[in-house]
Amino acid sequence: MEIILREDVEHLGSRGEVVKVAPGYARNFLLPKRLAVPATDSNKKIVEQERQAHLRREAKAIGEAQDLSKMLGNVAVTIARRAGENDQLFGSVTAADISDALSAQNYNIERRKVHLDEPIRTLGEHKVTVRLHREVNTEITVNVTKEE
Repeated sequence: MEIILREDVEHLGSRGEVVKVAPGYARNFLLPKRLAVPATDSNKKIVEQERQAHLRREAKAIGEAQDLSKMLGNVAVTIARRAGENDQLFGSVTAADISDALSAQNYNIERRKVHLDEPIRTLGEHKVTVRLHREVNTEITVNVTKEE
């Protein structure tokens, strides 16, 4: 059965592609979840219009993310935490803490966009990646200081 994908489907194809799938897969999974539509001429026209609108929205989102990336390029965040004698923190600094510190500086970044391999557990200066968009990343400086 030929269908047109309305969304990117992993291991199958991307938005707007015409693909052949088993009729049961289309009928029981793709069509009810509105991930695809049957491949008719009228549906091809509709999906093409949706794809063009999606590309325009995506380009706008990338532009906004790049502008925000330029603004965040020289931002430094300072977070004070209690620490022991060997500069080891009691606890850690997480993505949520960094997001809250950015919000205090009027940058509304969701904690899911702050990428930490693991929480920060030492004092000092750390580089943290912020994923503003799938294609736009930026680095900010996080200074972890000892709380008095």
